[in-house]
This record gives sequence, structure tokens and C-alpha cells, in this order.
Amino acid sequence: MKLSFTRYHLHCFHPFGISRNTHESYTEIFVYLEQEGILGRGEASPSERYGESADLILSKLEKGIKFPEVPLSPQKFEANVLPQCNGIKAMEMAFSMAYLDWWTQKEGMAMKNFFGIDDKKGPQTSFTIAIGNINLIPQKVKEAEPYNILKVKLGTDHDYEIINAIRAETDKVIRVDANEGWNLETAVEMCKWLADKNVEYVEQPLPAENVAETAELKNKSPIPLFADENCIIPDNIPEIAHAFDGINIKLMKCGSMLKAKEMIEMARELDLSIMLGCMIESSIGITAAAHLSPLVDHADLDGHLLIDNDPYIGVRIEDGRVVIPDGLGLGIELDSDQPGLK
Repeated sequence: MKLSFTRYHLHCFHPFGISRNTHESYTEIFVYLEQEGILGRGEASPSERYGESADLILSKLEKGIKFPEVPLSPQKFEANVLPQCNGIKAMEMAFSMAYLDWWTQKEGMAMKNFFGIDDKKGPQTSFTIAIGNINLIPQKVKEAEPYNILKVKLGTDHDYEIINAIRAETDKVIRVDANEGWNLETAVEMCKWLADKNVEYVEQPLPAENVAETAELKNKSPIPLFADENCIIPDNIPEIAHAFDGINIKLMKCGSMLKAKEMIEMARELDLSIMLGCMIESSIGITAAAHLSPLVDHADLDGHLLIDNDPYIGVRIEDGRVVIPDGLGLGIELDSDQPGLK
């Protein structure tokens, strides 16, 4: 199997701010696997929150990856190849995604069919209003007009002002994401204040290490709580189920399409609500998540909508809902003539 890869910079329409940092661009690594005339595509979107970077991934890729001599099932491929990624989850996901794209094309099926899914449509996706210049909120709300749900990043010294500015423009449903930006006292106060602001839930209100305090908050909050930074791999789910009402599964955190499906099944068994989320990603990563979206309750799959140079075409949003593309595998098409992209 032939491996190739390239670095690509995604540029945001607006600086993308969360409680920890702000970025105007994000560096992706696109991974390509080719054999028998079939091309499988994958994407790594590393997060500094988890100690990952594009440079670290490139250094591992340049040292070489050993592939099985003959094509294996996706399960066996992951068992052979992913340990070579040294625990870098975004890199693991790039290989998981690319191989499953290749394998399902070879088998003549769409990726969603591999997971036993026939429906083309997932839930409505939220559209993110990140932390930034508060004077731009009217413009950002207008840009979000095609979407029925807003995801609003908080965890600042002016959270009340942000929500009030948005509420001056629209009464759409809001999902708040504090990205670990509050302490317990602030979180209790904010959740009670947000309760009559048409807020559906609050994501990751407290730092991930504060699970006991999050459980206390859950007992006091009139709004459901969803785990993001607390929920990375399947093993995390039973450890935090008592402290949250739902979980946010991100492909780039869990490192495997197969593990993402496992996390959905575990969450169902524990009666947790399920959201599929994303980083700032191209249509490769977002489309891969979309293939699982009919299995979940909520979607935040807008990473490709927040950039101005997506080099691929895949998942569509129709009437606010995630729509899986037709075609075999991921169903991705290249929409760029930049050298190195496939």
C-alpha cells in the first residue's frame, strides 16, 4: 500500500477563539493510501490541548509506517498500524479514516453502510460563534442564518455580554461551550442565568480534572451538561457518566472510526445523550463524522463551514441537517488544484 501525505493550512473566515486560545488558521495533515487503483483519504487535525501538532505528526510519518503485506479488515489494519502512531490520536484517525475510505470503496459500499446505516441524513448541525470582537456578533449571526442552532463559545470575562448581544439579534436555540473556562461557582451562576435564554445544554463547563465538581454542578444546574475534554476514548465514558448528561465524540480525539462507533454504543447503554463534534477541519474529516451522524442525537459538524479554503467537497448541509454524500467510501471529491492534494 502506497502512503503519501501533505501539510495544508485551513484559513478561518473569522479568528476562532475559545476560552484557551484564538487561531486564524489551523494546520492539517492529509494522508493518502493507494492500492489497486483506489485512493483512500484521511485527515489529521491535531490539537495542542492534547499535546499534538502537525510537526509532530509529520516527523512520525517521515520516519515511515509499516503496512501489512496484504489488505486486511479495518479492525486488523488498525491493530497493525495505529500503534505505530505513538498515541497521537489525530494521526491514528487519519489512518483509520483513510483505510476505511479505501476499504469500503474496494468493497463497493458507502462508509455509512459499513456501520449498518442506510439513512443519508443526520441531525441538524449547530453553527459556531466563537469568541472574538463582540461588535461582529450581528454579522456572525447573519452568517449563521441557514442554521437553526448556534453553538456559542464562552469562558471569558464578558460571557453575559456575549449572550445578550446574540439574544438581541436572534432567539435561535443556543448550545454553550465553555471549553473548561469556568470554576464551579461561575458555572452554577451561569447555568442558572442561561436557563431562560433558550440554551439547550452547556458543554464542558469545568476543567477536565474536576469531575467531582462537575457532578456537583450537574445536581445544581437546570441545564444538561455535556462532556468534551472529559470524553476522549471509550474508557472515559463509564468514568464520567455520573457527572454529565451527554458526551461529545470527536474523531480527532478518539483516534479511530471504529472506536467512535464503540463510544456511541457505550453512551447508549449508559443512557447518555450523544453529540458528534469536530475541530476546524476540511470536508474530509467532517464527512467521515457525517457517516456516523444518523446514530447520534446532536451534531456540531461545522468545521468546514468556518473556513474559506476547503479543498474538498463532501458532506452537505440541507435545511440545517447533515447530509451524507452519495458515492463509495467517504464520497469525497477534490476541489483544488494545489500541488500535493489528491
